[in-house]
Amino acid sequence: MEKVYLSRNPTAKTILELVRSYDGDHICYDHLAFRTFGVNGYGINSLAEFFTDFGYLPREELRFPAKKLRAIWFSPPTNDGFTGTGIYGPLPRIFISELLVDELTAQSQEIIHKYIKTSGKGNKYAALASISGELTWEKPIYSDFQVLSRESEYAAWTLVNGYALNHATIATHCLQSDIRSINNFNRFVEDNGFKLNSEGGTLKVSPDGLLQQSSTVADSSLFTFADGITESIPQSYIEFAERLLLPQFKDMKDEEVKEHHRRDGFEVGNADKIFESTSKDQLTRRSA
Repeated sequence: MEKVYLSRNPTAKTILELVRSYDGDHICYDHLAFRTFGVNGYGINSLAEFFTDFGYLPREELRFPAKKLRAIWFSPPTNDGFTGTGIYGPLPRIFISELLVDELTAQSQEIIHKYIKTSGKGNKYAALASISGELTWEKPIYSDFQVLSRESEYAAWTLVNGYALNHATIATHCLQSDIRSINNFNRFVEDNGFKLNSEGGTLKVSPDGLLQQSSTVADSSLFTFADGITESIPQSYIEFAERLLLPQFKDMKDEEVKEHHRRDGFEVGNADKIFESTSKDQLTRRSA
């Protein structure tokens, strides 16, 4: 999954390389995120089963009424004994969202159902599709992509990217240098010429102040649609998260701190703004 993600998203690849060259090999992924169509078995469960089969546990549902989305995040099985970094480091949380297709207009619903029908039993191979970087349904035509774009940026993104990894997230608090502070990290990213998602401010902070997140603006690439039209589409982005110590552990020594001493879970307000990393508004800022 990471290999396809990095091959398609030069921003993520470059930032990971920059962090490694500056901080050493201390990268841990806080979470990996995926998007799905919540219809006919193609929603959250189509991907979740792969992870739950390996010991992941569903934790909490989040709702995003304005975007017509819901999400569930999953905690990894034991993280003992992982001494590597990146995909060889501690297991990340998994965040899977789905579009509530039944809440869309009839025209958008019809388009999504049309492609799902061409997928056969593709939902059973969601994880494999993510690993291979292939769509489980037929390649769409440009006019269908346009219709979905007007109603739901999320729907249009999912139509052309399918089960591809939507973003990986660096846990900045696992780094060793001054960029372990997310404010310093954001400056580091911007100083290297990358634009951050500015929706709701560059730094998204949970009400308790203990979960702080930011992200780049998604990369774009040319995509040739089934009717031969080639246009730019949004791809994926990379996120950064700092989880601060829970109040009862705030006096612990650095060397004693483990991940379970830090703020866990996700925050609807933060995630709502992070979703905008693939939006037209943010992509326009990127190219300006």
